[in-house]
Amino acid sequence: MNYLDKKIEERLNNKLKLLSSYRPLPISAVKKIRERFEVEMTYNSNAIEGNSLTLKETFLVINEGITIKGKPLKDHLEAKSHQEALDYLYELVSENKRNTISEKTIRLFHQIVIQDIDKEWAGKYRNSSVVIGGSDLKLPEATEVPSLMEGLIKWIAENKNKLQPIELAGLIHHKLVAIHPFFDGNGRTARLVMNIVLMQSEFPLSVILKNDRKKYYDVLDKADKGDVIPFIRFIARSVERSLDIYLKVLTPKNQSKENYISLKELSQITDFSSKYLNLLARSGKLEAHKEGRIWFSSKEALKRYLENRDRKRN
Repeated sequence: MNYLDKKIEERLNNKLKLLSSYRPLPISAVKKIRERFEVEMTYNSNAIEGNSLTLKETFLVINEGITIKGKPLKDHLEAKSHQEALDYLYELVSENKRNTISEKTIRLFHQIVIQDIDKEWAGKYRNSSVVIGGSDLKLPEATEVPSLMEGLIKWIAENKNKLQPIELAGLIHHKLVAIHPFFDGNGRTARLVMNIVLMQSEFPLSVILKNDRKKYYDVLDKADKGDVIPFIRFIARSVERSLDIYLKVLTPKNQSKENYISLKELSQITDFSSKYLNLLARSGKLEAHKEGRIWFSSKEALKRYLENRDRKRN
């Protein structure tokens, strides 16, 4: 079964090929953009779970070692631990691009993420029932967790060559949080493990934004009820956002760069309202990415969408 629309898959693969064609990439530029994404990932992944540090404060904590007055120690520790987990992620992928995800790998990521918050349960499966606040999802009993995790690893082995990387990454993420093997840190662990698959396939680090938290939980809820397509599409948008940012920064000067502008600006130079463009962007039909709460796209992307739409109609 195909979970990701073929046109979206083709579009992402073309962007990945374009980015790969620029290799070798300038080391200084790659280092700078990687640092940006690490701070973004740490901030957003922790903020989704309630961490109160801002993006700037997260940068100061993990890069400057500064203590933010008035912010809980727990929030500082979460930022530092998540950064360590990202360092391990890059190390893992660079050492072995064919590395198979295992229970040991998942537990190690969890251990790094939680080690300074809850040493007793870092890297260990829960031993009692848990509930998710605000959700009616019934989670597996603790006694089921070991066999379910074993089943997840078997499922990955059986499907890693059958599914497109974004589909595989999204399904692993959903299956892991549905098992909810740990007392805390399940979401952060799942988002890191998801990126193993993506980065092994040469995609850049993909970040789920705090501003998309409601949408993120909505599509996860739909996946829990059997409809995983909206969640896979959501993950695909986060992948495309990273690709667009990398291309924007790393495209050589002698190559033409698309001029990404806000949908509001795009609506002012086209015949479409910003509301309609926003609908196209959220549905994945228009190539677009988010920066903060604002969607960005380009005249070229809109032209490609219209040409594709006209071809389908004809």
